[in-house]
Amino acid sequence: MNDQSTTPARRAAQAPAEAALLPPTDVIEDSGGITLLADLPGVPKDGLHVHVEAGTLTVEGEIALPTPGAMEGTHVEVGRSRYRRAFTLSKELDADKVSAEFANGVLKLRIPKAAHAQPRRVDVKLA
Repeated sequence: MNDQSTTPARRAAQAPAEAALLPPTDVIEDSGGITLLADLPGVPKDGLHVHVEAGTLTVEGEIALPTPGAMEGTHVEVGRSRYRRAFTLSKELDADKVSAEFANGVLKLRIPKAAHAQPRRVDVKLA
């Protein structure tokens, strides 16, 4: 699995209006597949979008950062209201069986390995 969010081509393809925050993400692999944990603080469930298309997994989240009244920020560290990250899935992963859980601002995705990539035992017969 490759992270496409930070490639030069990806950055050039995004217009300034489409700029987004990169959610910190951990990818953990085991013999059965991978687990992806993405931090998306402030994103409500209805503002979260996860989709797989043509071997690319995309995670997007919209957040609302309201400013009270007519106030303006003098120091703004979170200037964007959108998270976005894309990953290229290897052919060893079964993109049709992605499962997702979202709690406390953390998205947990489980992507199992495809049947052909699963370890299997070969029985040996005595001749």
